[in-house]
Amino acid sequence: MHPALAETDHRPWAIPERPWAWRQRWCDLLFAHWPVPVSALRHLVPESLEIQQFGGTSWVGVVPFRMEGVTMRGLPEMPGLSNFLELNLRLYVEYQGRPGVWFLSLDASNAPAVWAARTFFHLPYFRARMRMREFAGDFYYDSERIVGGQAMEAIYAPSGDSYLAKPGTLEHWLTERYCLYTQSPSGTLYQGQIHHKPWPLQPAKAEFPFNDLAAPHGFSLEGQPPLLHFAQSLDVVVWGLEPL
Repeated sequence: MHPALAETDHRPWAIPERPWAWRQRWCDLLFAHWPVPVSALRHLVPESLEIQQFGGTSWVGVVPFRMEGVTMRGLPEMPGLSNFLELNLRLYVEYQGRPGVWFLSLDASNAPAVWAARTFFHLPYFRARMRMREFAGDFYYDSERIVGGQAMEAIYAPSGDSYLAKPGTLEHWLTERYCLYTQSPSGTLYQGQIHHKPWPLQPAKAEFPFNDLAAPHGFSLEGQPPLLHFAQSLDVVVWGLEPL
């Protein structure tokens, strides 16, 4: 059994009966969230998906992290391919009562990973020049998209002990999501399921000297994010897409 499947009772619905297809590990991850009105986001999401709200507003997440051990089921990790940096810009949506994530963009430092995710998962991945350094407990993260130039700089670190978010709280609502939604070039909408143990969250501190990831989408993320969380490591399994 993959370690990600050691706990399943926390899932809002049952594990898929078919075998999972990919495994990976997410490391040194920051969740940074800003409230953004639905009216600024509605044109970015297919009409069949509802943009969810919490506390009277929708939320946008910027998530920089490091990927490890990314490979298909049954295959070994591949040097130069299985480990890379990733940066996500994401929204929170639902389809027929099932909450999930809608990605506006995903930047990665690995060209084959960008190609595979675009080809097999129809996700808006972009190749970027990325760097992550750790010094005295702080993570220095910078990314610049090769085509388009969208960039982000962040300095972040955990600032407290690890805990599990309680159901009904905003941090639980933002992080405990077990599927993504995506759309093929032909317009077909898909759901992709994932599984992992509950997030081991820590309070965090962060600064964003520069961040224009939202600019191509017609809105901005102004000021410091009001909600910050850090997670050191989490094992994940991923299933293939299913059309809706």
